[in-house]
Amino acid sequence: MSIIEKAISKQTKIQQTPVSETFAEPTYQAEDERTASDIANALQDAAPAQHQEAKVSVELDLQMLEQKNFVSLSSERRLINEEYRVIKRKLINNAFGALSKTLKHPNLILVSSSRSGEGKTFSAVNLALSIALEQDKTVLLVDSDVLRPSVSKTLNLQHSTGLTDYLLSDEVKVSDIMLSTNVERLKIITAGRPHHLSTELLASERMMQLAYEFATRYQDRIVIFDAPPLLGVNETAVMASMCGQALIVVEENRTKLAEIEQAVALLPKDIAVGFLINKAHRNQAKGYGYGYYYGAT
Repeated sequence: MSIIEKAISKQTKIQQTPVSETFAEPTYQAEDERTASDIANALQDAAPAQHQEAKVSVELDLQMLEQKNFVSLSSERRLINEEYRVIKRKLINNAFGALSKTLKHPNLILVSSSRSGEGKTFSAVNLALSIALEQDKTVLLVDSDVLRPSVSKTLNLQHSTGLTDYLLSDEVKVSDIMLSTNVERLKIITAGRPHHLSTELLASERMMQLAYEFATRYQDRIVIFDAPPLLGVNETAVMASMCGQALIVVEENRTKLAEIEQAVALLPKDIAVGFLINKAHRNQAKGYGYGYYYGAT
């Protein structure tokens, strides 16, 4: 049994067993439970975020991304494209298929990991590029890892106004932070300027209102949040409560099973959870690459 299969098996038990009986209770759990329990009511009462389309357009260097082994938008068949095609199909089916009726905000997808450095930004960007290839879907990539933002660096974007700026000021509108790109069906929101309350902003009422707006305004749009790691950043679990799906990135031969179990235990029990193996070892002849495994309960 692989590490991911063990994690999924453990997750099934977690959903049937109170967290306090399965893992040592985190010191911040009471605060997280209180915050998460308030989210449903807050989202229902949330005022519209005065959402408008992007005012600013940016140019992505697609050739550079292809050279760095990201999903290609060309017609060339590449292994990375095939891998993410399989992953996105499950997520899209969850977002718009039969299961969507059982999920809260199924079109909002949290991409995270147990610890930093496991490849979640690489995975979030590739997933966004892959979904952008769909003919009847649009995708919004939001860099919500406000402590260690990587989307702008990965995509070589210079736009500084982003998520934290919107969350800090009523004067900033969504259209001020949403970027159109030269990829027709892809839009991006960067992390914004650093702030000493950056992570607290992710659990704010304004963030809840924004998530509600994203979930309900556009019926064909998937929103991908490149979120902070689940372990060590309490607000990531609160963000997960705003989403219908979570994709946990796992680095093969590095991520520990115990860390996966701890991370999954922090997620809402009614969220659809998938696992993506990063830097999977395919075989001795081909060396290392990117693989996938998706399982949901």
